[in-house]
Amino acid sequence: MEVVHARCAGIDIGKKSAKVCVRIQGAGSRKTARQTTDWASMTREVLGLCDYLVAEQVTCVVMESTSDYWKPFYYVLETMAEEAGFELILANASHVKNLPGRKSDVSDAAWLAELGAHGLVRSSFVPAPAIRELRDLTRTRTVVARERVREITRLEKRLEAPGVKLSVVASDLNKNSARLMLDALVAGERDPEVLADLALGSLRGKRELLVDALTGRFSDHDAFMIKIHLDRIDAHQASIEVLDKRIEEAIEPFRVARDLLCTIPGVSTTVADVIIAETGADMSTFPSPGHLAAWAGVAPGQNESAGRKGRTTSRPGNSYLKGGLGIAAMSASRTKNTYLSARYRRIATRRGHLRAIVATERIMLTAIWHMLTDNAPYRELGADHYQLTHPNQQKRRAIKQLEALGYHVDLKKAA
Repeated sequence: MEVVHARCAGIDIGKKSAKVCVRIQGAGSRKTARQTTDWASMTREVLGLCDYLVAEQVTCVVMESTSDYWKPFYYVLETMAEEAGFELILANASHVKNLPGRKSDVSDAAWLAELGAHGLVRSSFVPAPAIRELRDLTRTRTVVARERVREITRLEKRLEAPGVKLSVVASDLNKNSARLMLDALVAGERDPEVLADLALGSLRGKRELLVDALTGRFSDHDAFMIKIHLDRIDAHQASIEVLDKRIEEAIEPFRVARDLLCTIPGVSTTVADVIIAETGADMSTFPSPGHLAAWAGVAPGQNESAGRKGRTTSRPGNSYLKGGLGIAAMSASRTKNTYLSARYRRIATRRGHLRAIVATERIMLTAIWHMLTDNAPYRELGADHYQLTHPNQQKRRAIKQLEALGYHVDLKKAA
């Protein structure tokens, strides 16, 4: 097998230290030499590792993406790689697994060096520092928003103990009306009539139901527990607002890209921020829309053996990007007179809701790739796109449906 890098280093990373194997290809009768050393994960040791790799004249460094422990090594080596003249590869752990029964830190480092020497490992996508900062913000916002939803669910369950069924009448316990009633309960008000009068807007039309829902056995202990949940919800909301302001500052260099993405039906500014943070807004990283879809995890996998193809599911991908795309696809499926909603309905009738959502995500990613590559806004094809592009197919389907109802169809083209 051809050797691409005569001097290659493999790094097996742990929390406290890393094993580094330097592989030196032998020439002629000389055997291939391997030297394994141990380096701590502290910054001073990592800087020493850089000097060691330069002294060994290494031209390629391969490391495994182990949890978040790869970051101290990668970020330091990244700043030194161009100056030192070596290629730095962050490998997906699932792509570089060693043989079962032969796994150890030393053998893993040697295996990484072997793969890198022969050019058998692909580098994972590591965005630029500006995108990494934006990604930290958007991911933290997603985590905090999910925690807020969980806290609201805990609040709803806690209200069951005193028999307060407010969630049966109010769709969201975090809305103004429900929050006013809960604050009044915590403050000591127990009269259901008084509490129901706090309702706002359309909820005032459900006053009798509110009186029944707010009639319970609410005690001071219940008030104490509910106050804990409400304070946690407020804390999460405050964190989200702070993060939103910070994201607005970090997104400034990518505002044009965000404005383009927001022209897609179903894509909000929050989802657009997630898409930019996860993809980097630079489509040159992905050779084609198919590569982007596969990386995001909305492309079908392959399961073929002996010429027979088995059932497959979508491949693993970027969970934060898939989550944002899922929200956008759900929203787009409910829009009126759009191509995406028409496409969703066509697939959902044959394959079901979940498969239709994933297919819609892939269509949106394809559009995103072209939009950011060409710096162009979204072009709406219209809900009647399939009728216009496949008129004969639509005619046959309509005739078949009428015949199934017992009609004899004789078509005559309009003048």
